[in-house]
Amino acid sequence: MRRVSRVATTALAILALAAVSPGAAHALPSADAPPPVSPAPPGGGQDLPEGWSLAGEGGGKELVWASPEPVPMGDARVEFYSGDRLLGRPDAARDRRSFRLPLNGARLGAAKKLRVVAGGRRLDEAGSGAVPSTPRPAAPMALPPANDVDPGKAGSYRTVSGAYTLKSARLPGFPEPVEMRAHVVGPADAPGKRPLALFLHGRHYTCYGGGEDAERGEWPCKAGTKPVPSQDGYKRAQKLLASQGYVTVSIAANGINGQDHLAEDGGAQARSSLVRLHLAHWADWAEQRDTAPKAVREIAPADLDRVLLVGHSRGGEGVNRAALDSLYAPPADQDGYRGPVRWKIRGNVLIGPTIFGQNPVPDVPSATILPGCDGDVSDLQGEIYVDGTRRVSGGTALHSALYMVGANHNFFNSEWTPGQAKAPADDDFRSEESDPVCSPDKKTRLTAEQQQAAGATYIAAAARLFVAGDDRARPLLDGSDRRAPSADPARVLSHAVGARRTEAFLPDASTTVRGGRLCAQVDPDNAARACLPPDAKGASPHFAGWETSPEPGRDAVAMRWTRAGAPLRVSPARPVSLAGAKDVALRVIVPPNTTGTRFDIALVDTAGHRVKLGGARVDGLPGSGRTASYWGREVRVPLTAQAREKLDLKRVKTLELTPRSRSGEAWLMDAWGWRPGTPAVKPASLPRVDIGRLTVDEGDSGTRIYRVPVHVSGEGSGKVRLFVPKPGSDEVTHRVVTVRPGAHDIDVPVEVRGDTRYGYDVAHDAFVKAVRGAVVGSHHGGVTARNDDPLPRITLKPVADRVTEGKPLKWRMTLAELVDVDIMAGLTFLPVHRGAELSTLDVDPRWVKDEVGQEPRPGRALSRMSDGESLFLTVPAGKKSVEVYVPTIKDNVREPDESLKAQLFPYDHNWEPQDGGPVVTGTVRNAR
Repeated sequence: MRRVSRVATTALAILALAAVSPGAAHALPSADAPPPVSPAPPGGGQDLPEGWSLAGEGGGKELVWASPEPVPMGDARVEFYSGDRLLGRPDAARDRRSFRLPLNGARLGAAKKLRVVAGGRRLDEAGSGAVPSTPRPAAPMALPPANDVDPGKAGSYRTVSGAYTLKSARLPGFPEPVEMRAHVVGPADAPGKRPLALFLHGRHYTCYGGGEDAERGEWPCKAGTKPVPSQDGYKRAQKLLASQGYVTVSIAANGINGQDHLAEDGGAQARSSLVRLHLAHWADWAEQRDTAPKAVREIAPADLDRVLLVGHSRGGEGVNRAALDSLYAPPADQDGYRGPVRWKIRGNVLIGPTIFGQNPVPDVPSATILPGCDGDVSDLQGEIYVDGTRRVSGGTALHSALYMVGANHNFFNSEWTPGQAKAPADDDFRSEESDPVCSPDKKTRLTAEQQQAAGATYIAAAARLFVAGDDRARPLLDGSDRRAPSADPARVLSHAVGARRTEAFLPDASTTVRGGRLCAQVDPDNAARACLPPDAKGASPHFAGWETSPEPGRDAVAMRWTRAGAPLRVSPARPVSLAGAKDVALRVIVPPNTTGTRFDIALVDTAGHRVKLGGARVDGLPGSGRTASYWGREVRVPLTAQAREKLDLKRVKTLELTPRSRSGEAWLMDAWGWRPGTPAVKPASLPRVDIGRLTVDEGDSGTRIYRVPVHVSGEGSGKVRLFVPKPGSDEVTHRVVTVRPGAHDIDVPVEVRGDTRYGYDVAHDAFVKAVRGAVVGSHHGGVTARNDDPLPRITLKPVADRVTEGKPLKWRMTLAELVDVDIMAGLTFLPVHRGAELSTLDVDPRWVKDEVGQEPRPGRALSRMSDGESLFLTVPAGKKSVEVYVPTIKDNVREPDESLKAQLFPYDHNWEPQDGGPVVTGTVRNAR
């Protein structure tokens, strides 16, 4: 693809880019995405904020945002919002500066409310004039008591390191094979077969080196560049586990990172396939050691019945899907691994993970590290690996969240850490202004070494609990407020659901609330219903948005008080049982940087008996306007002897929280009956739902009905919530559906109208989320009506191709027929082989800067401004032609006639440049 100038022609006020995706499903800097565009002039001709513009007409209209600086390649997806309403996820250009979203006729909303967000962090804030709020943070938090065991201490085994490379793998939907490389660390002298821990890194730059483009995102790496060795970034954690007797392997995934813009799920299924391909090899090597690579033969053999998966960022979503796919087989056409499951995954560790589908596997224990200063997945959506498992299955798997104050996203991987990495690396918490919590000079911010030590310690804690079955490690993960000294000075807080908890108070639409209000975790358009107020200084990981909003089925209880003593009463639709529980465990959010919020906690049974259990104090986390610090602290109060005597604990009706602080606000996420211990987990037999994508030609006429492909497998029946956006509107229908393997319970018909006009592909989408007794793999799919009409013939005719200096050279770009979308092309200057060539000093210097993005000096031929530099031309939708010009200047120098030569390269709707475009020449005569 030829390079196009950073700035579009001034004859065109509207920027445009073509739609190539199956819908608003991608936001990934793409090696195959459109050429770059420049920042738009203020308003873009449409009264839009600076950097924004509209392209196309009718069903082909698109919203375009151009960043003044490249958006770094990371794990979070870029999203367009109008206020707090998600418009969709745009496609990214190659230069990571420009992003475009097909609107499919949807309402844009108030232009001044447009926002660009990635992982909860606003990208266009500088252009908006907004200043991030920076409240004074609370003092650094005191460390809790030490736990009885410290998993961060090295074990007694000698460790050996190595690497292996196998034949690359072909994965569905990816044109290029994916590498099968890994870094291995294991014990050399441990007896018997040893448990296996597999690490999967996240989405990062794939290649480095090669001059000015030091960090690249393509795959395979071009000549002169090298793959970023992201798989080598977890050596500290690998060595710690290996010293304790674990075989560890960290696998490379650059081949997925360079192509996951092609995947509707951001690469989750591909990463699962890659994980299971490696596990299949380890299963082979466990049976036939002599076939294993040298690095594997030099360490103890692996026990595939005891596997821990560790995933960082998108790698977290990948190992979650790998655990799901190991229990419930994915559709064969979506999967890159077709063999049997010869391993058992005992637990997952998820580090700053994405969870775009918000469908965590419920019956595999997990520990999710939430970095308090994450500048990539800034909304800390990984909290959904805890919250999203409630009520879905049996609830015996422990799901833990570990909020690590002062940790960023990148430094868990040493190959993403400045001063440690071979490739260029940076601190992902970038800020032009000092942040009171996360700037490097703040006491709350961890150094890279401190963060990596804490990460390794808590990975080992999860291994000790989930794989080794040592219940002494549980208090580090389950909200018991204990610490591992090896992680000091990191402050790591925990809460959890599952294990021996019994369901008690989980707010939902049937809950009665007095003294507070039932609030929607996700309802940005209704301030009265939303849990967090619009002026909240920061965000909540519990309230991370999904594909659509408002989203039913996600509720909490909000309370605000101006005097002590007014109780909040929460009553579920039916009485709950706390029989057999030792404590009542609550997850309560208070605003960041607040201290001393106190409650009395009481229970009331169906007979009206009331017993006060005790009091609790809840302090807020250190936070700022740029952090997601509204996070639920776990507090426990014992079920006293008085409560057991006076209450019918099998029929508890109401939970009461009575504030004892003078004023404040808080949110109750849930409350449980709690007992110590970690039960064995037996996965349930559940149906699995996968939404597919059907792509059809639109046809030339008539109307056809197609159906969104839905695959239901597994056993039994369960409930899912189906969401169907209506194209051309903000309306999203939703309903709860009971699904059964072999049935057709989910039926989404799509009407496709044919025509003969060239246009963009149109997506009709559907989303699904597990509710109870079911699991979901591919959550997003639909029907895409593909444009099947050819690109109109394009001509470039001279208007004034022989002029006197001081006058503009002009040509007219013309389409053979009208179309409903913008038509783009690049005009590339070619060398002139006879006579003098027009130079950058012979044309208007403002044109050189604004239209070509180059400096006019030093003077050079137009064809040598920059290798392959072009003008970006657009014929707006509904028009047949546009004029392009090169403005020359008059000077006082006698010189011969000068000329230029240029070729037009139109782009089709798939952003493929069409060779063989017209070639034009122009001549400028001396004025003297």
